[in-house]
Amino acid sequence: MNVAAGWTGFKTLTKREILRFIRRPRNTFVPPFVTNVLYFSVFGVILGDRVGAVSLGGDPIPYILFILPGLVVLGAISNAFENASFSIFHGRWNEYIEETLTSPMPYSRMVAAYIVAGATRGLLVGSLIAVIGAFFTAVTVARPFYLAAFALVITLLFSSFGVVGGLWADDWDNLTMMNQFIVRPMVFFGGVFYAVRELPSPYQELSLLNPMVYMVNGVRYGFLGVSEVDPTISLAVLSALTAAIVALDVYLFQRGYGLTD
Repeated sequence: MNVAAGWTGFKTLTKREILRFIRRPRNTFVPPFVTNVLYFSVFGVILGDRVGAVSLGGDPIPYILFILPGLVVLGAISNAFENASFSIFHGRWNEYIEETLTSPMPYSRMVAAYIVAGATRGLLVGSLIAVIGAFFTAVTVARPFYLAAFALVITLLFSSFGVVGGLWADDWDNLTMMNQFIVRPMVFFGGVFYAVRELPSPYQELSLLNPMVYMVNGVRYGFLGVSEVDPTISLAVLSALTAAIVALDVYLFQRGYGLTD
C-alpha cells in the first residue's frame, strides 16, 4: 500500500470527523456551556459559601475552585466518548462506514482518525468549561505539564472507549445508556464534588477503585498543584491503559467486530 496515500486517508477522515461536530455547535458546545454555567452558579456561587473551603495538602481550596477540575474532566471525557461512539455507530447504522473500510487505509489509521477526532472534541469542550469557570473564579494552572498530559491522555482514553462502544452498540439506546448510566455516575463518584479522603471507611477505599478518582485528581493537580493521589503514577497507569484500549480498537476493526455482522 502507498504510505503517503494511507496518511492522506487518515488526514481526510480526521478532518471529516472534526468538521462533523464543528458544524453542529448547538449539539456540541451549547449543551456543555449551559450545563456548566448552571453547575458553577448553583454549586459554586449559591452553595459554595455554605460548603466552605476544602482542605487539600493542608491548603484550604475554595469550593468553586475545587469542583472546577472535575467538571472539566466530566465534560471532556463525556464528549470524547460520545463523539467516537456516535461516529462509529452512525456509520454502521447508515452503512456508510463500509466506504471507509474498503479504502486503501490501514485499520490502525482508521481507528486513529476516530480517536483523534473524539479527543479533539473532548479537549475543546474541556477548555470551554475552564474558560466558563474563569468567569466565576480565578483559575490558576499550577502544573501546566501535568494538566496538558492528563487532558490529552483521558480524552484519548475515552475516545478509545467510544470506539468500542460504537462497535458494540446495537441501537441508539445502548449509546445513551453507556454515557448516562456508566460514564457520568463514575465521574460523579470520582471525587468531583468532594474530597475522597473525607469519606469514612470503607467508602474511601471503595472510591480508590474508581479510575475516575485518578483522572479528576490528575487534572486537579494540573490546576491547583495538589492531589489526593500520586499524579505521576496515575499518569503512567492511565497512559498504559490508553495504549491497551487503542490496541483493542485496532484488533476489533481487524476482526470486523460489529462491522461485518
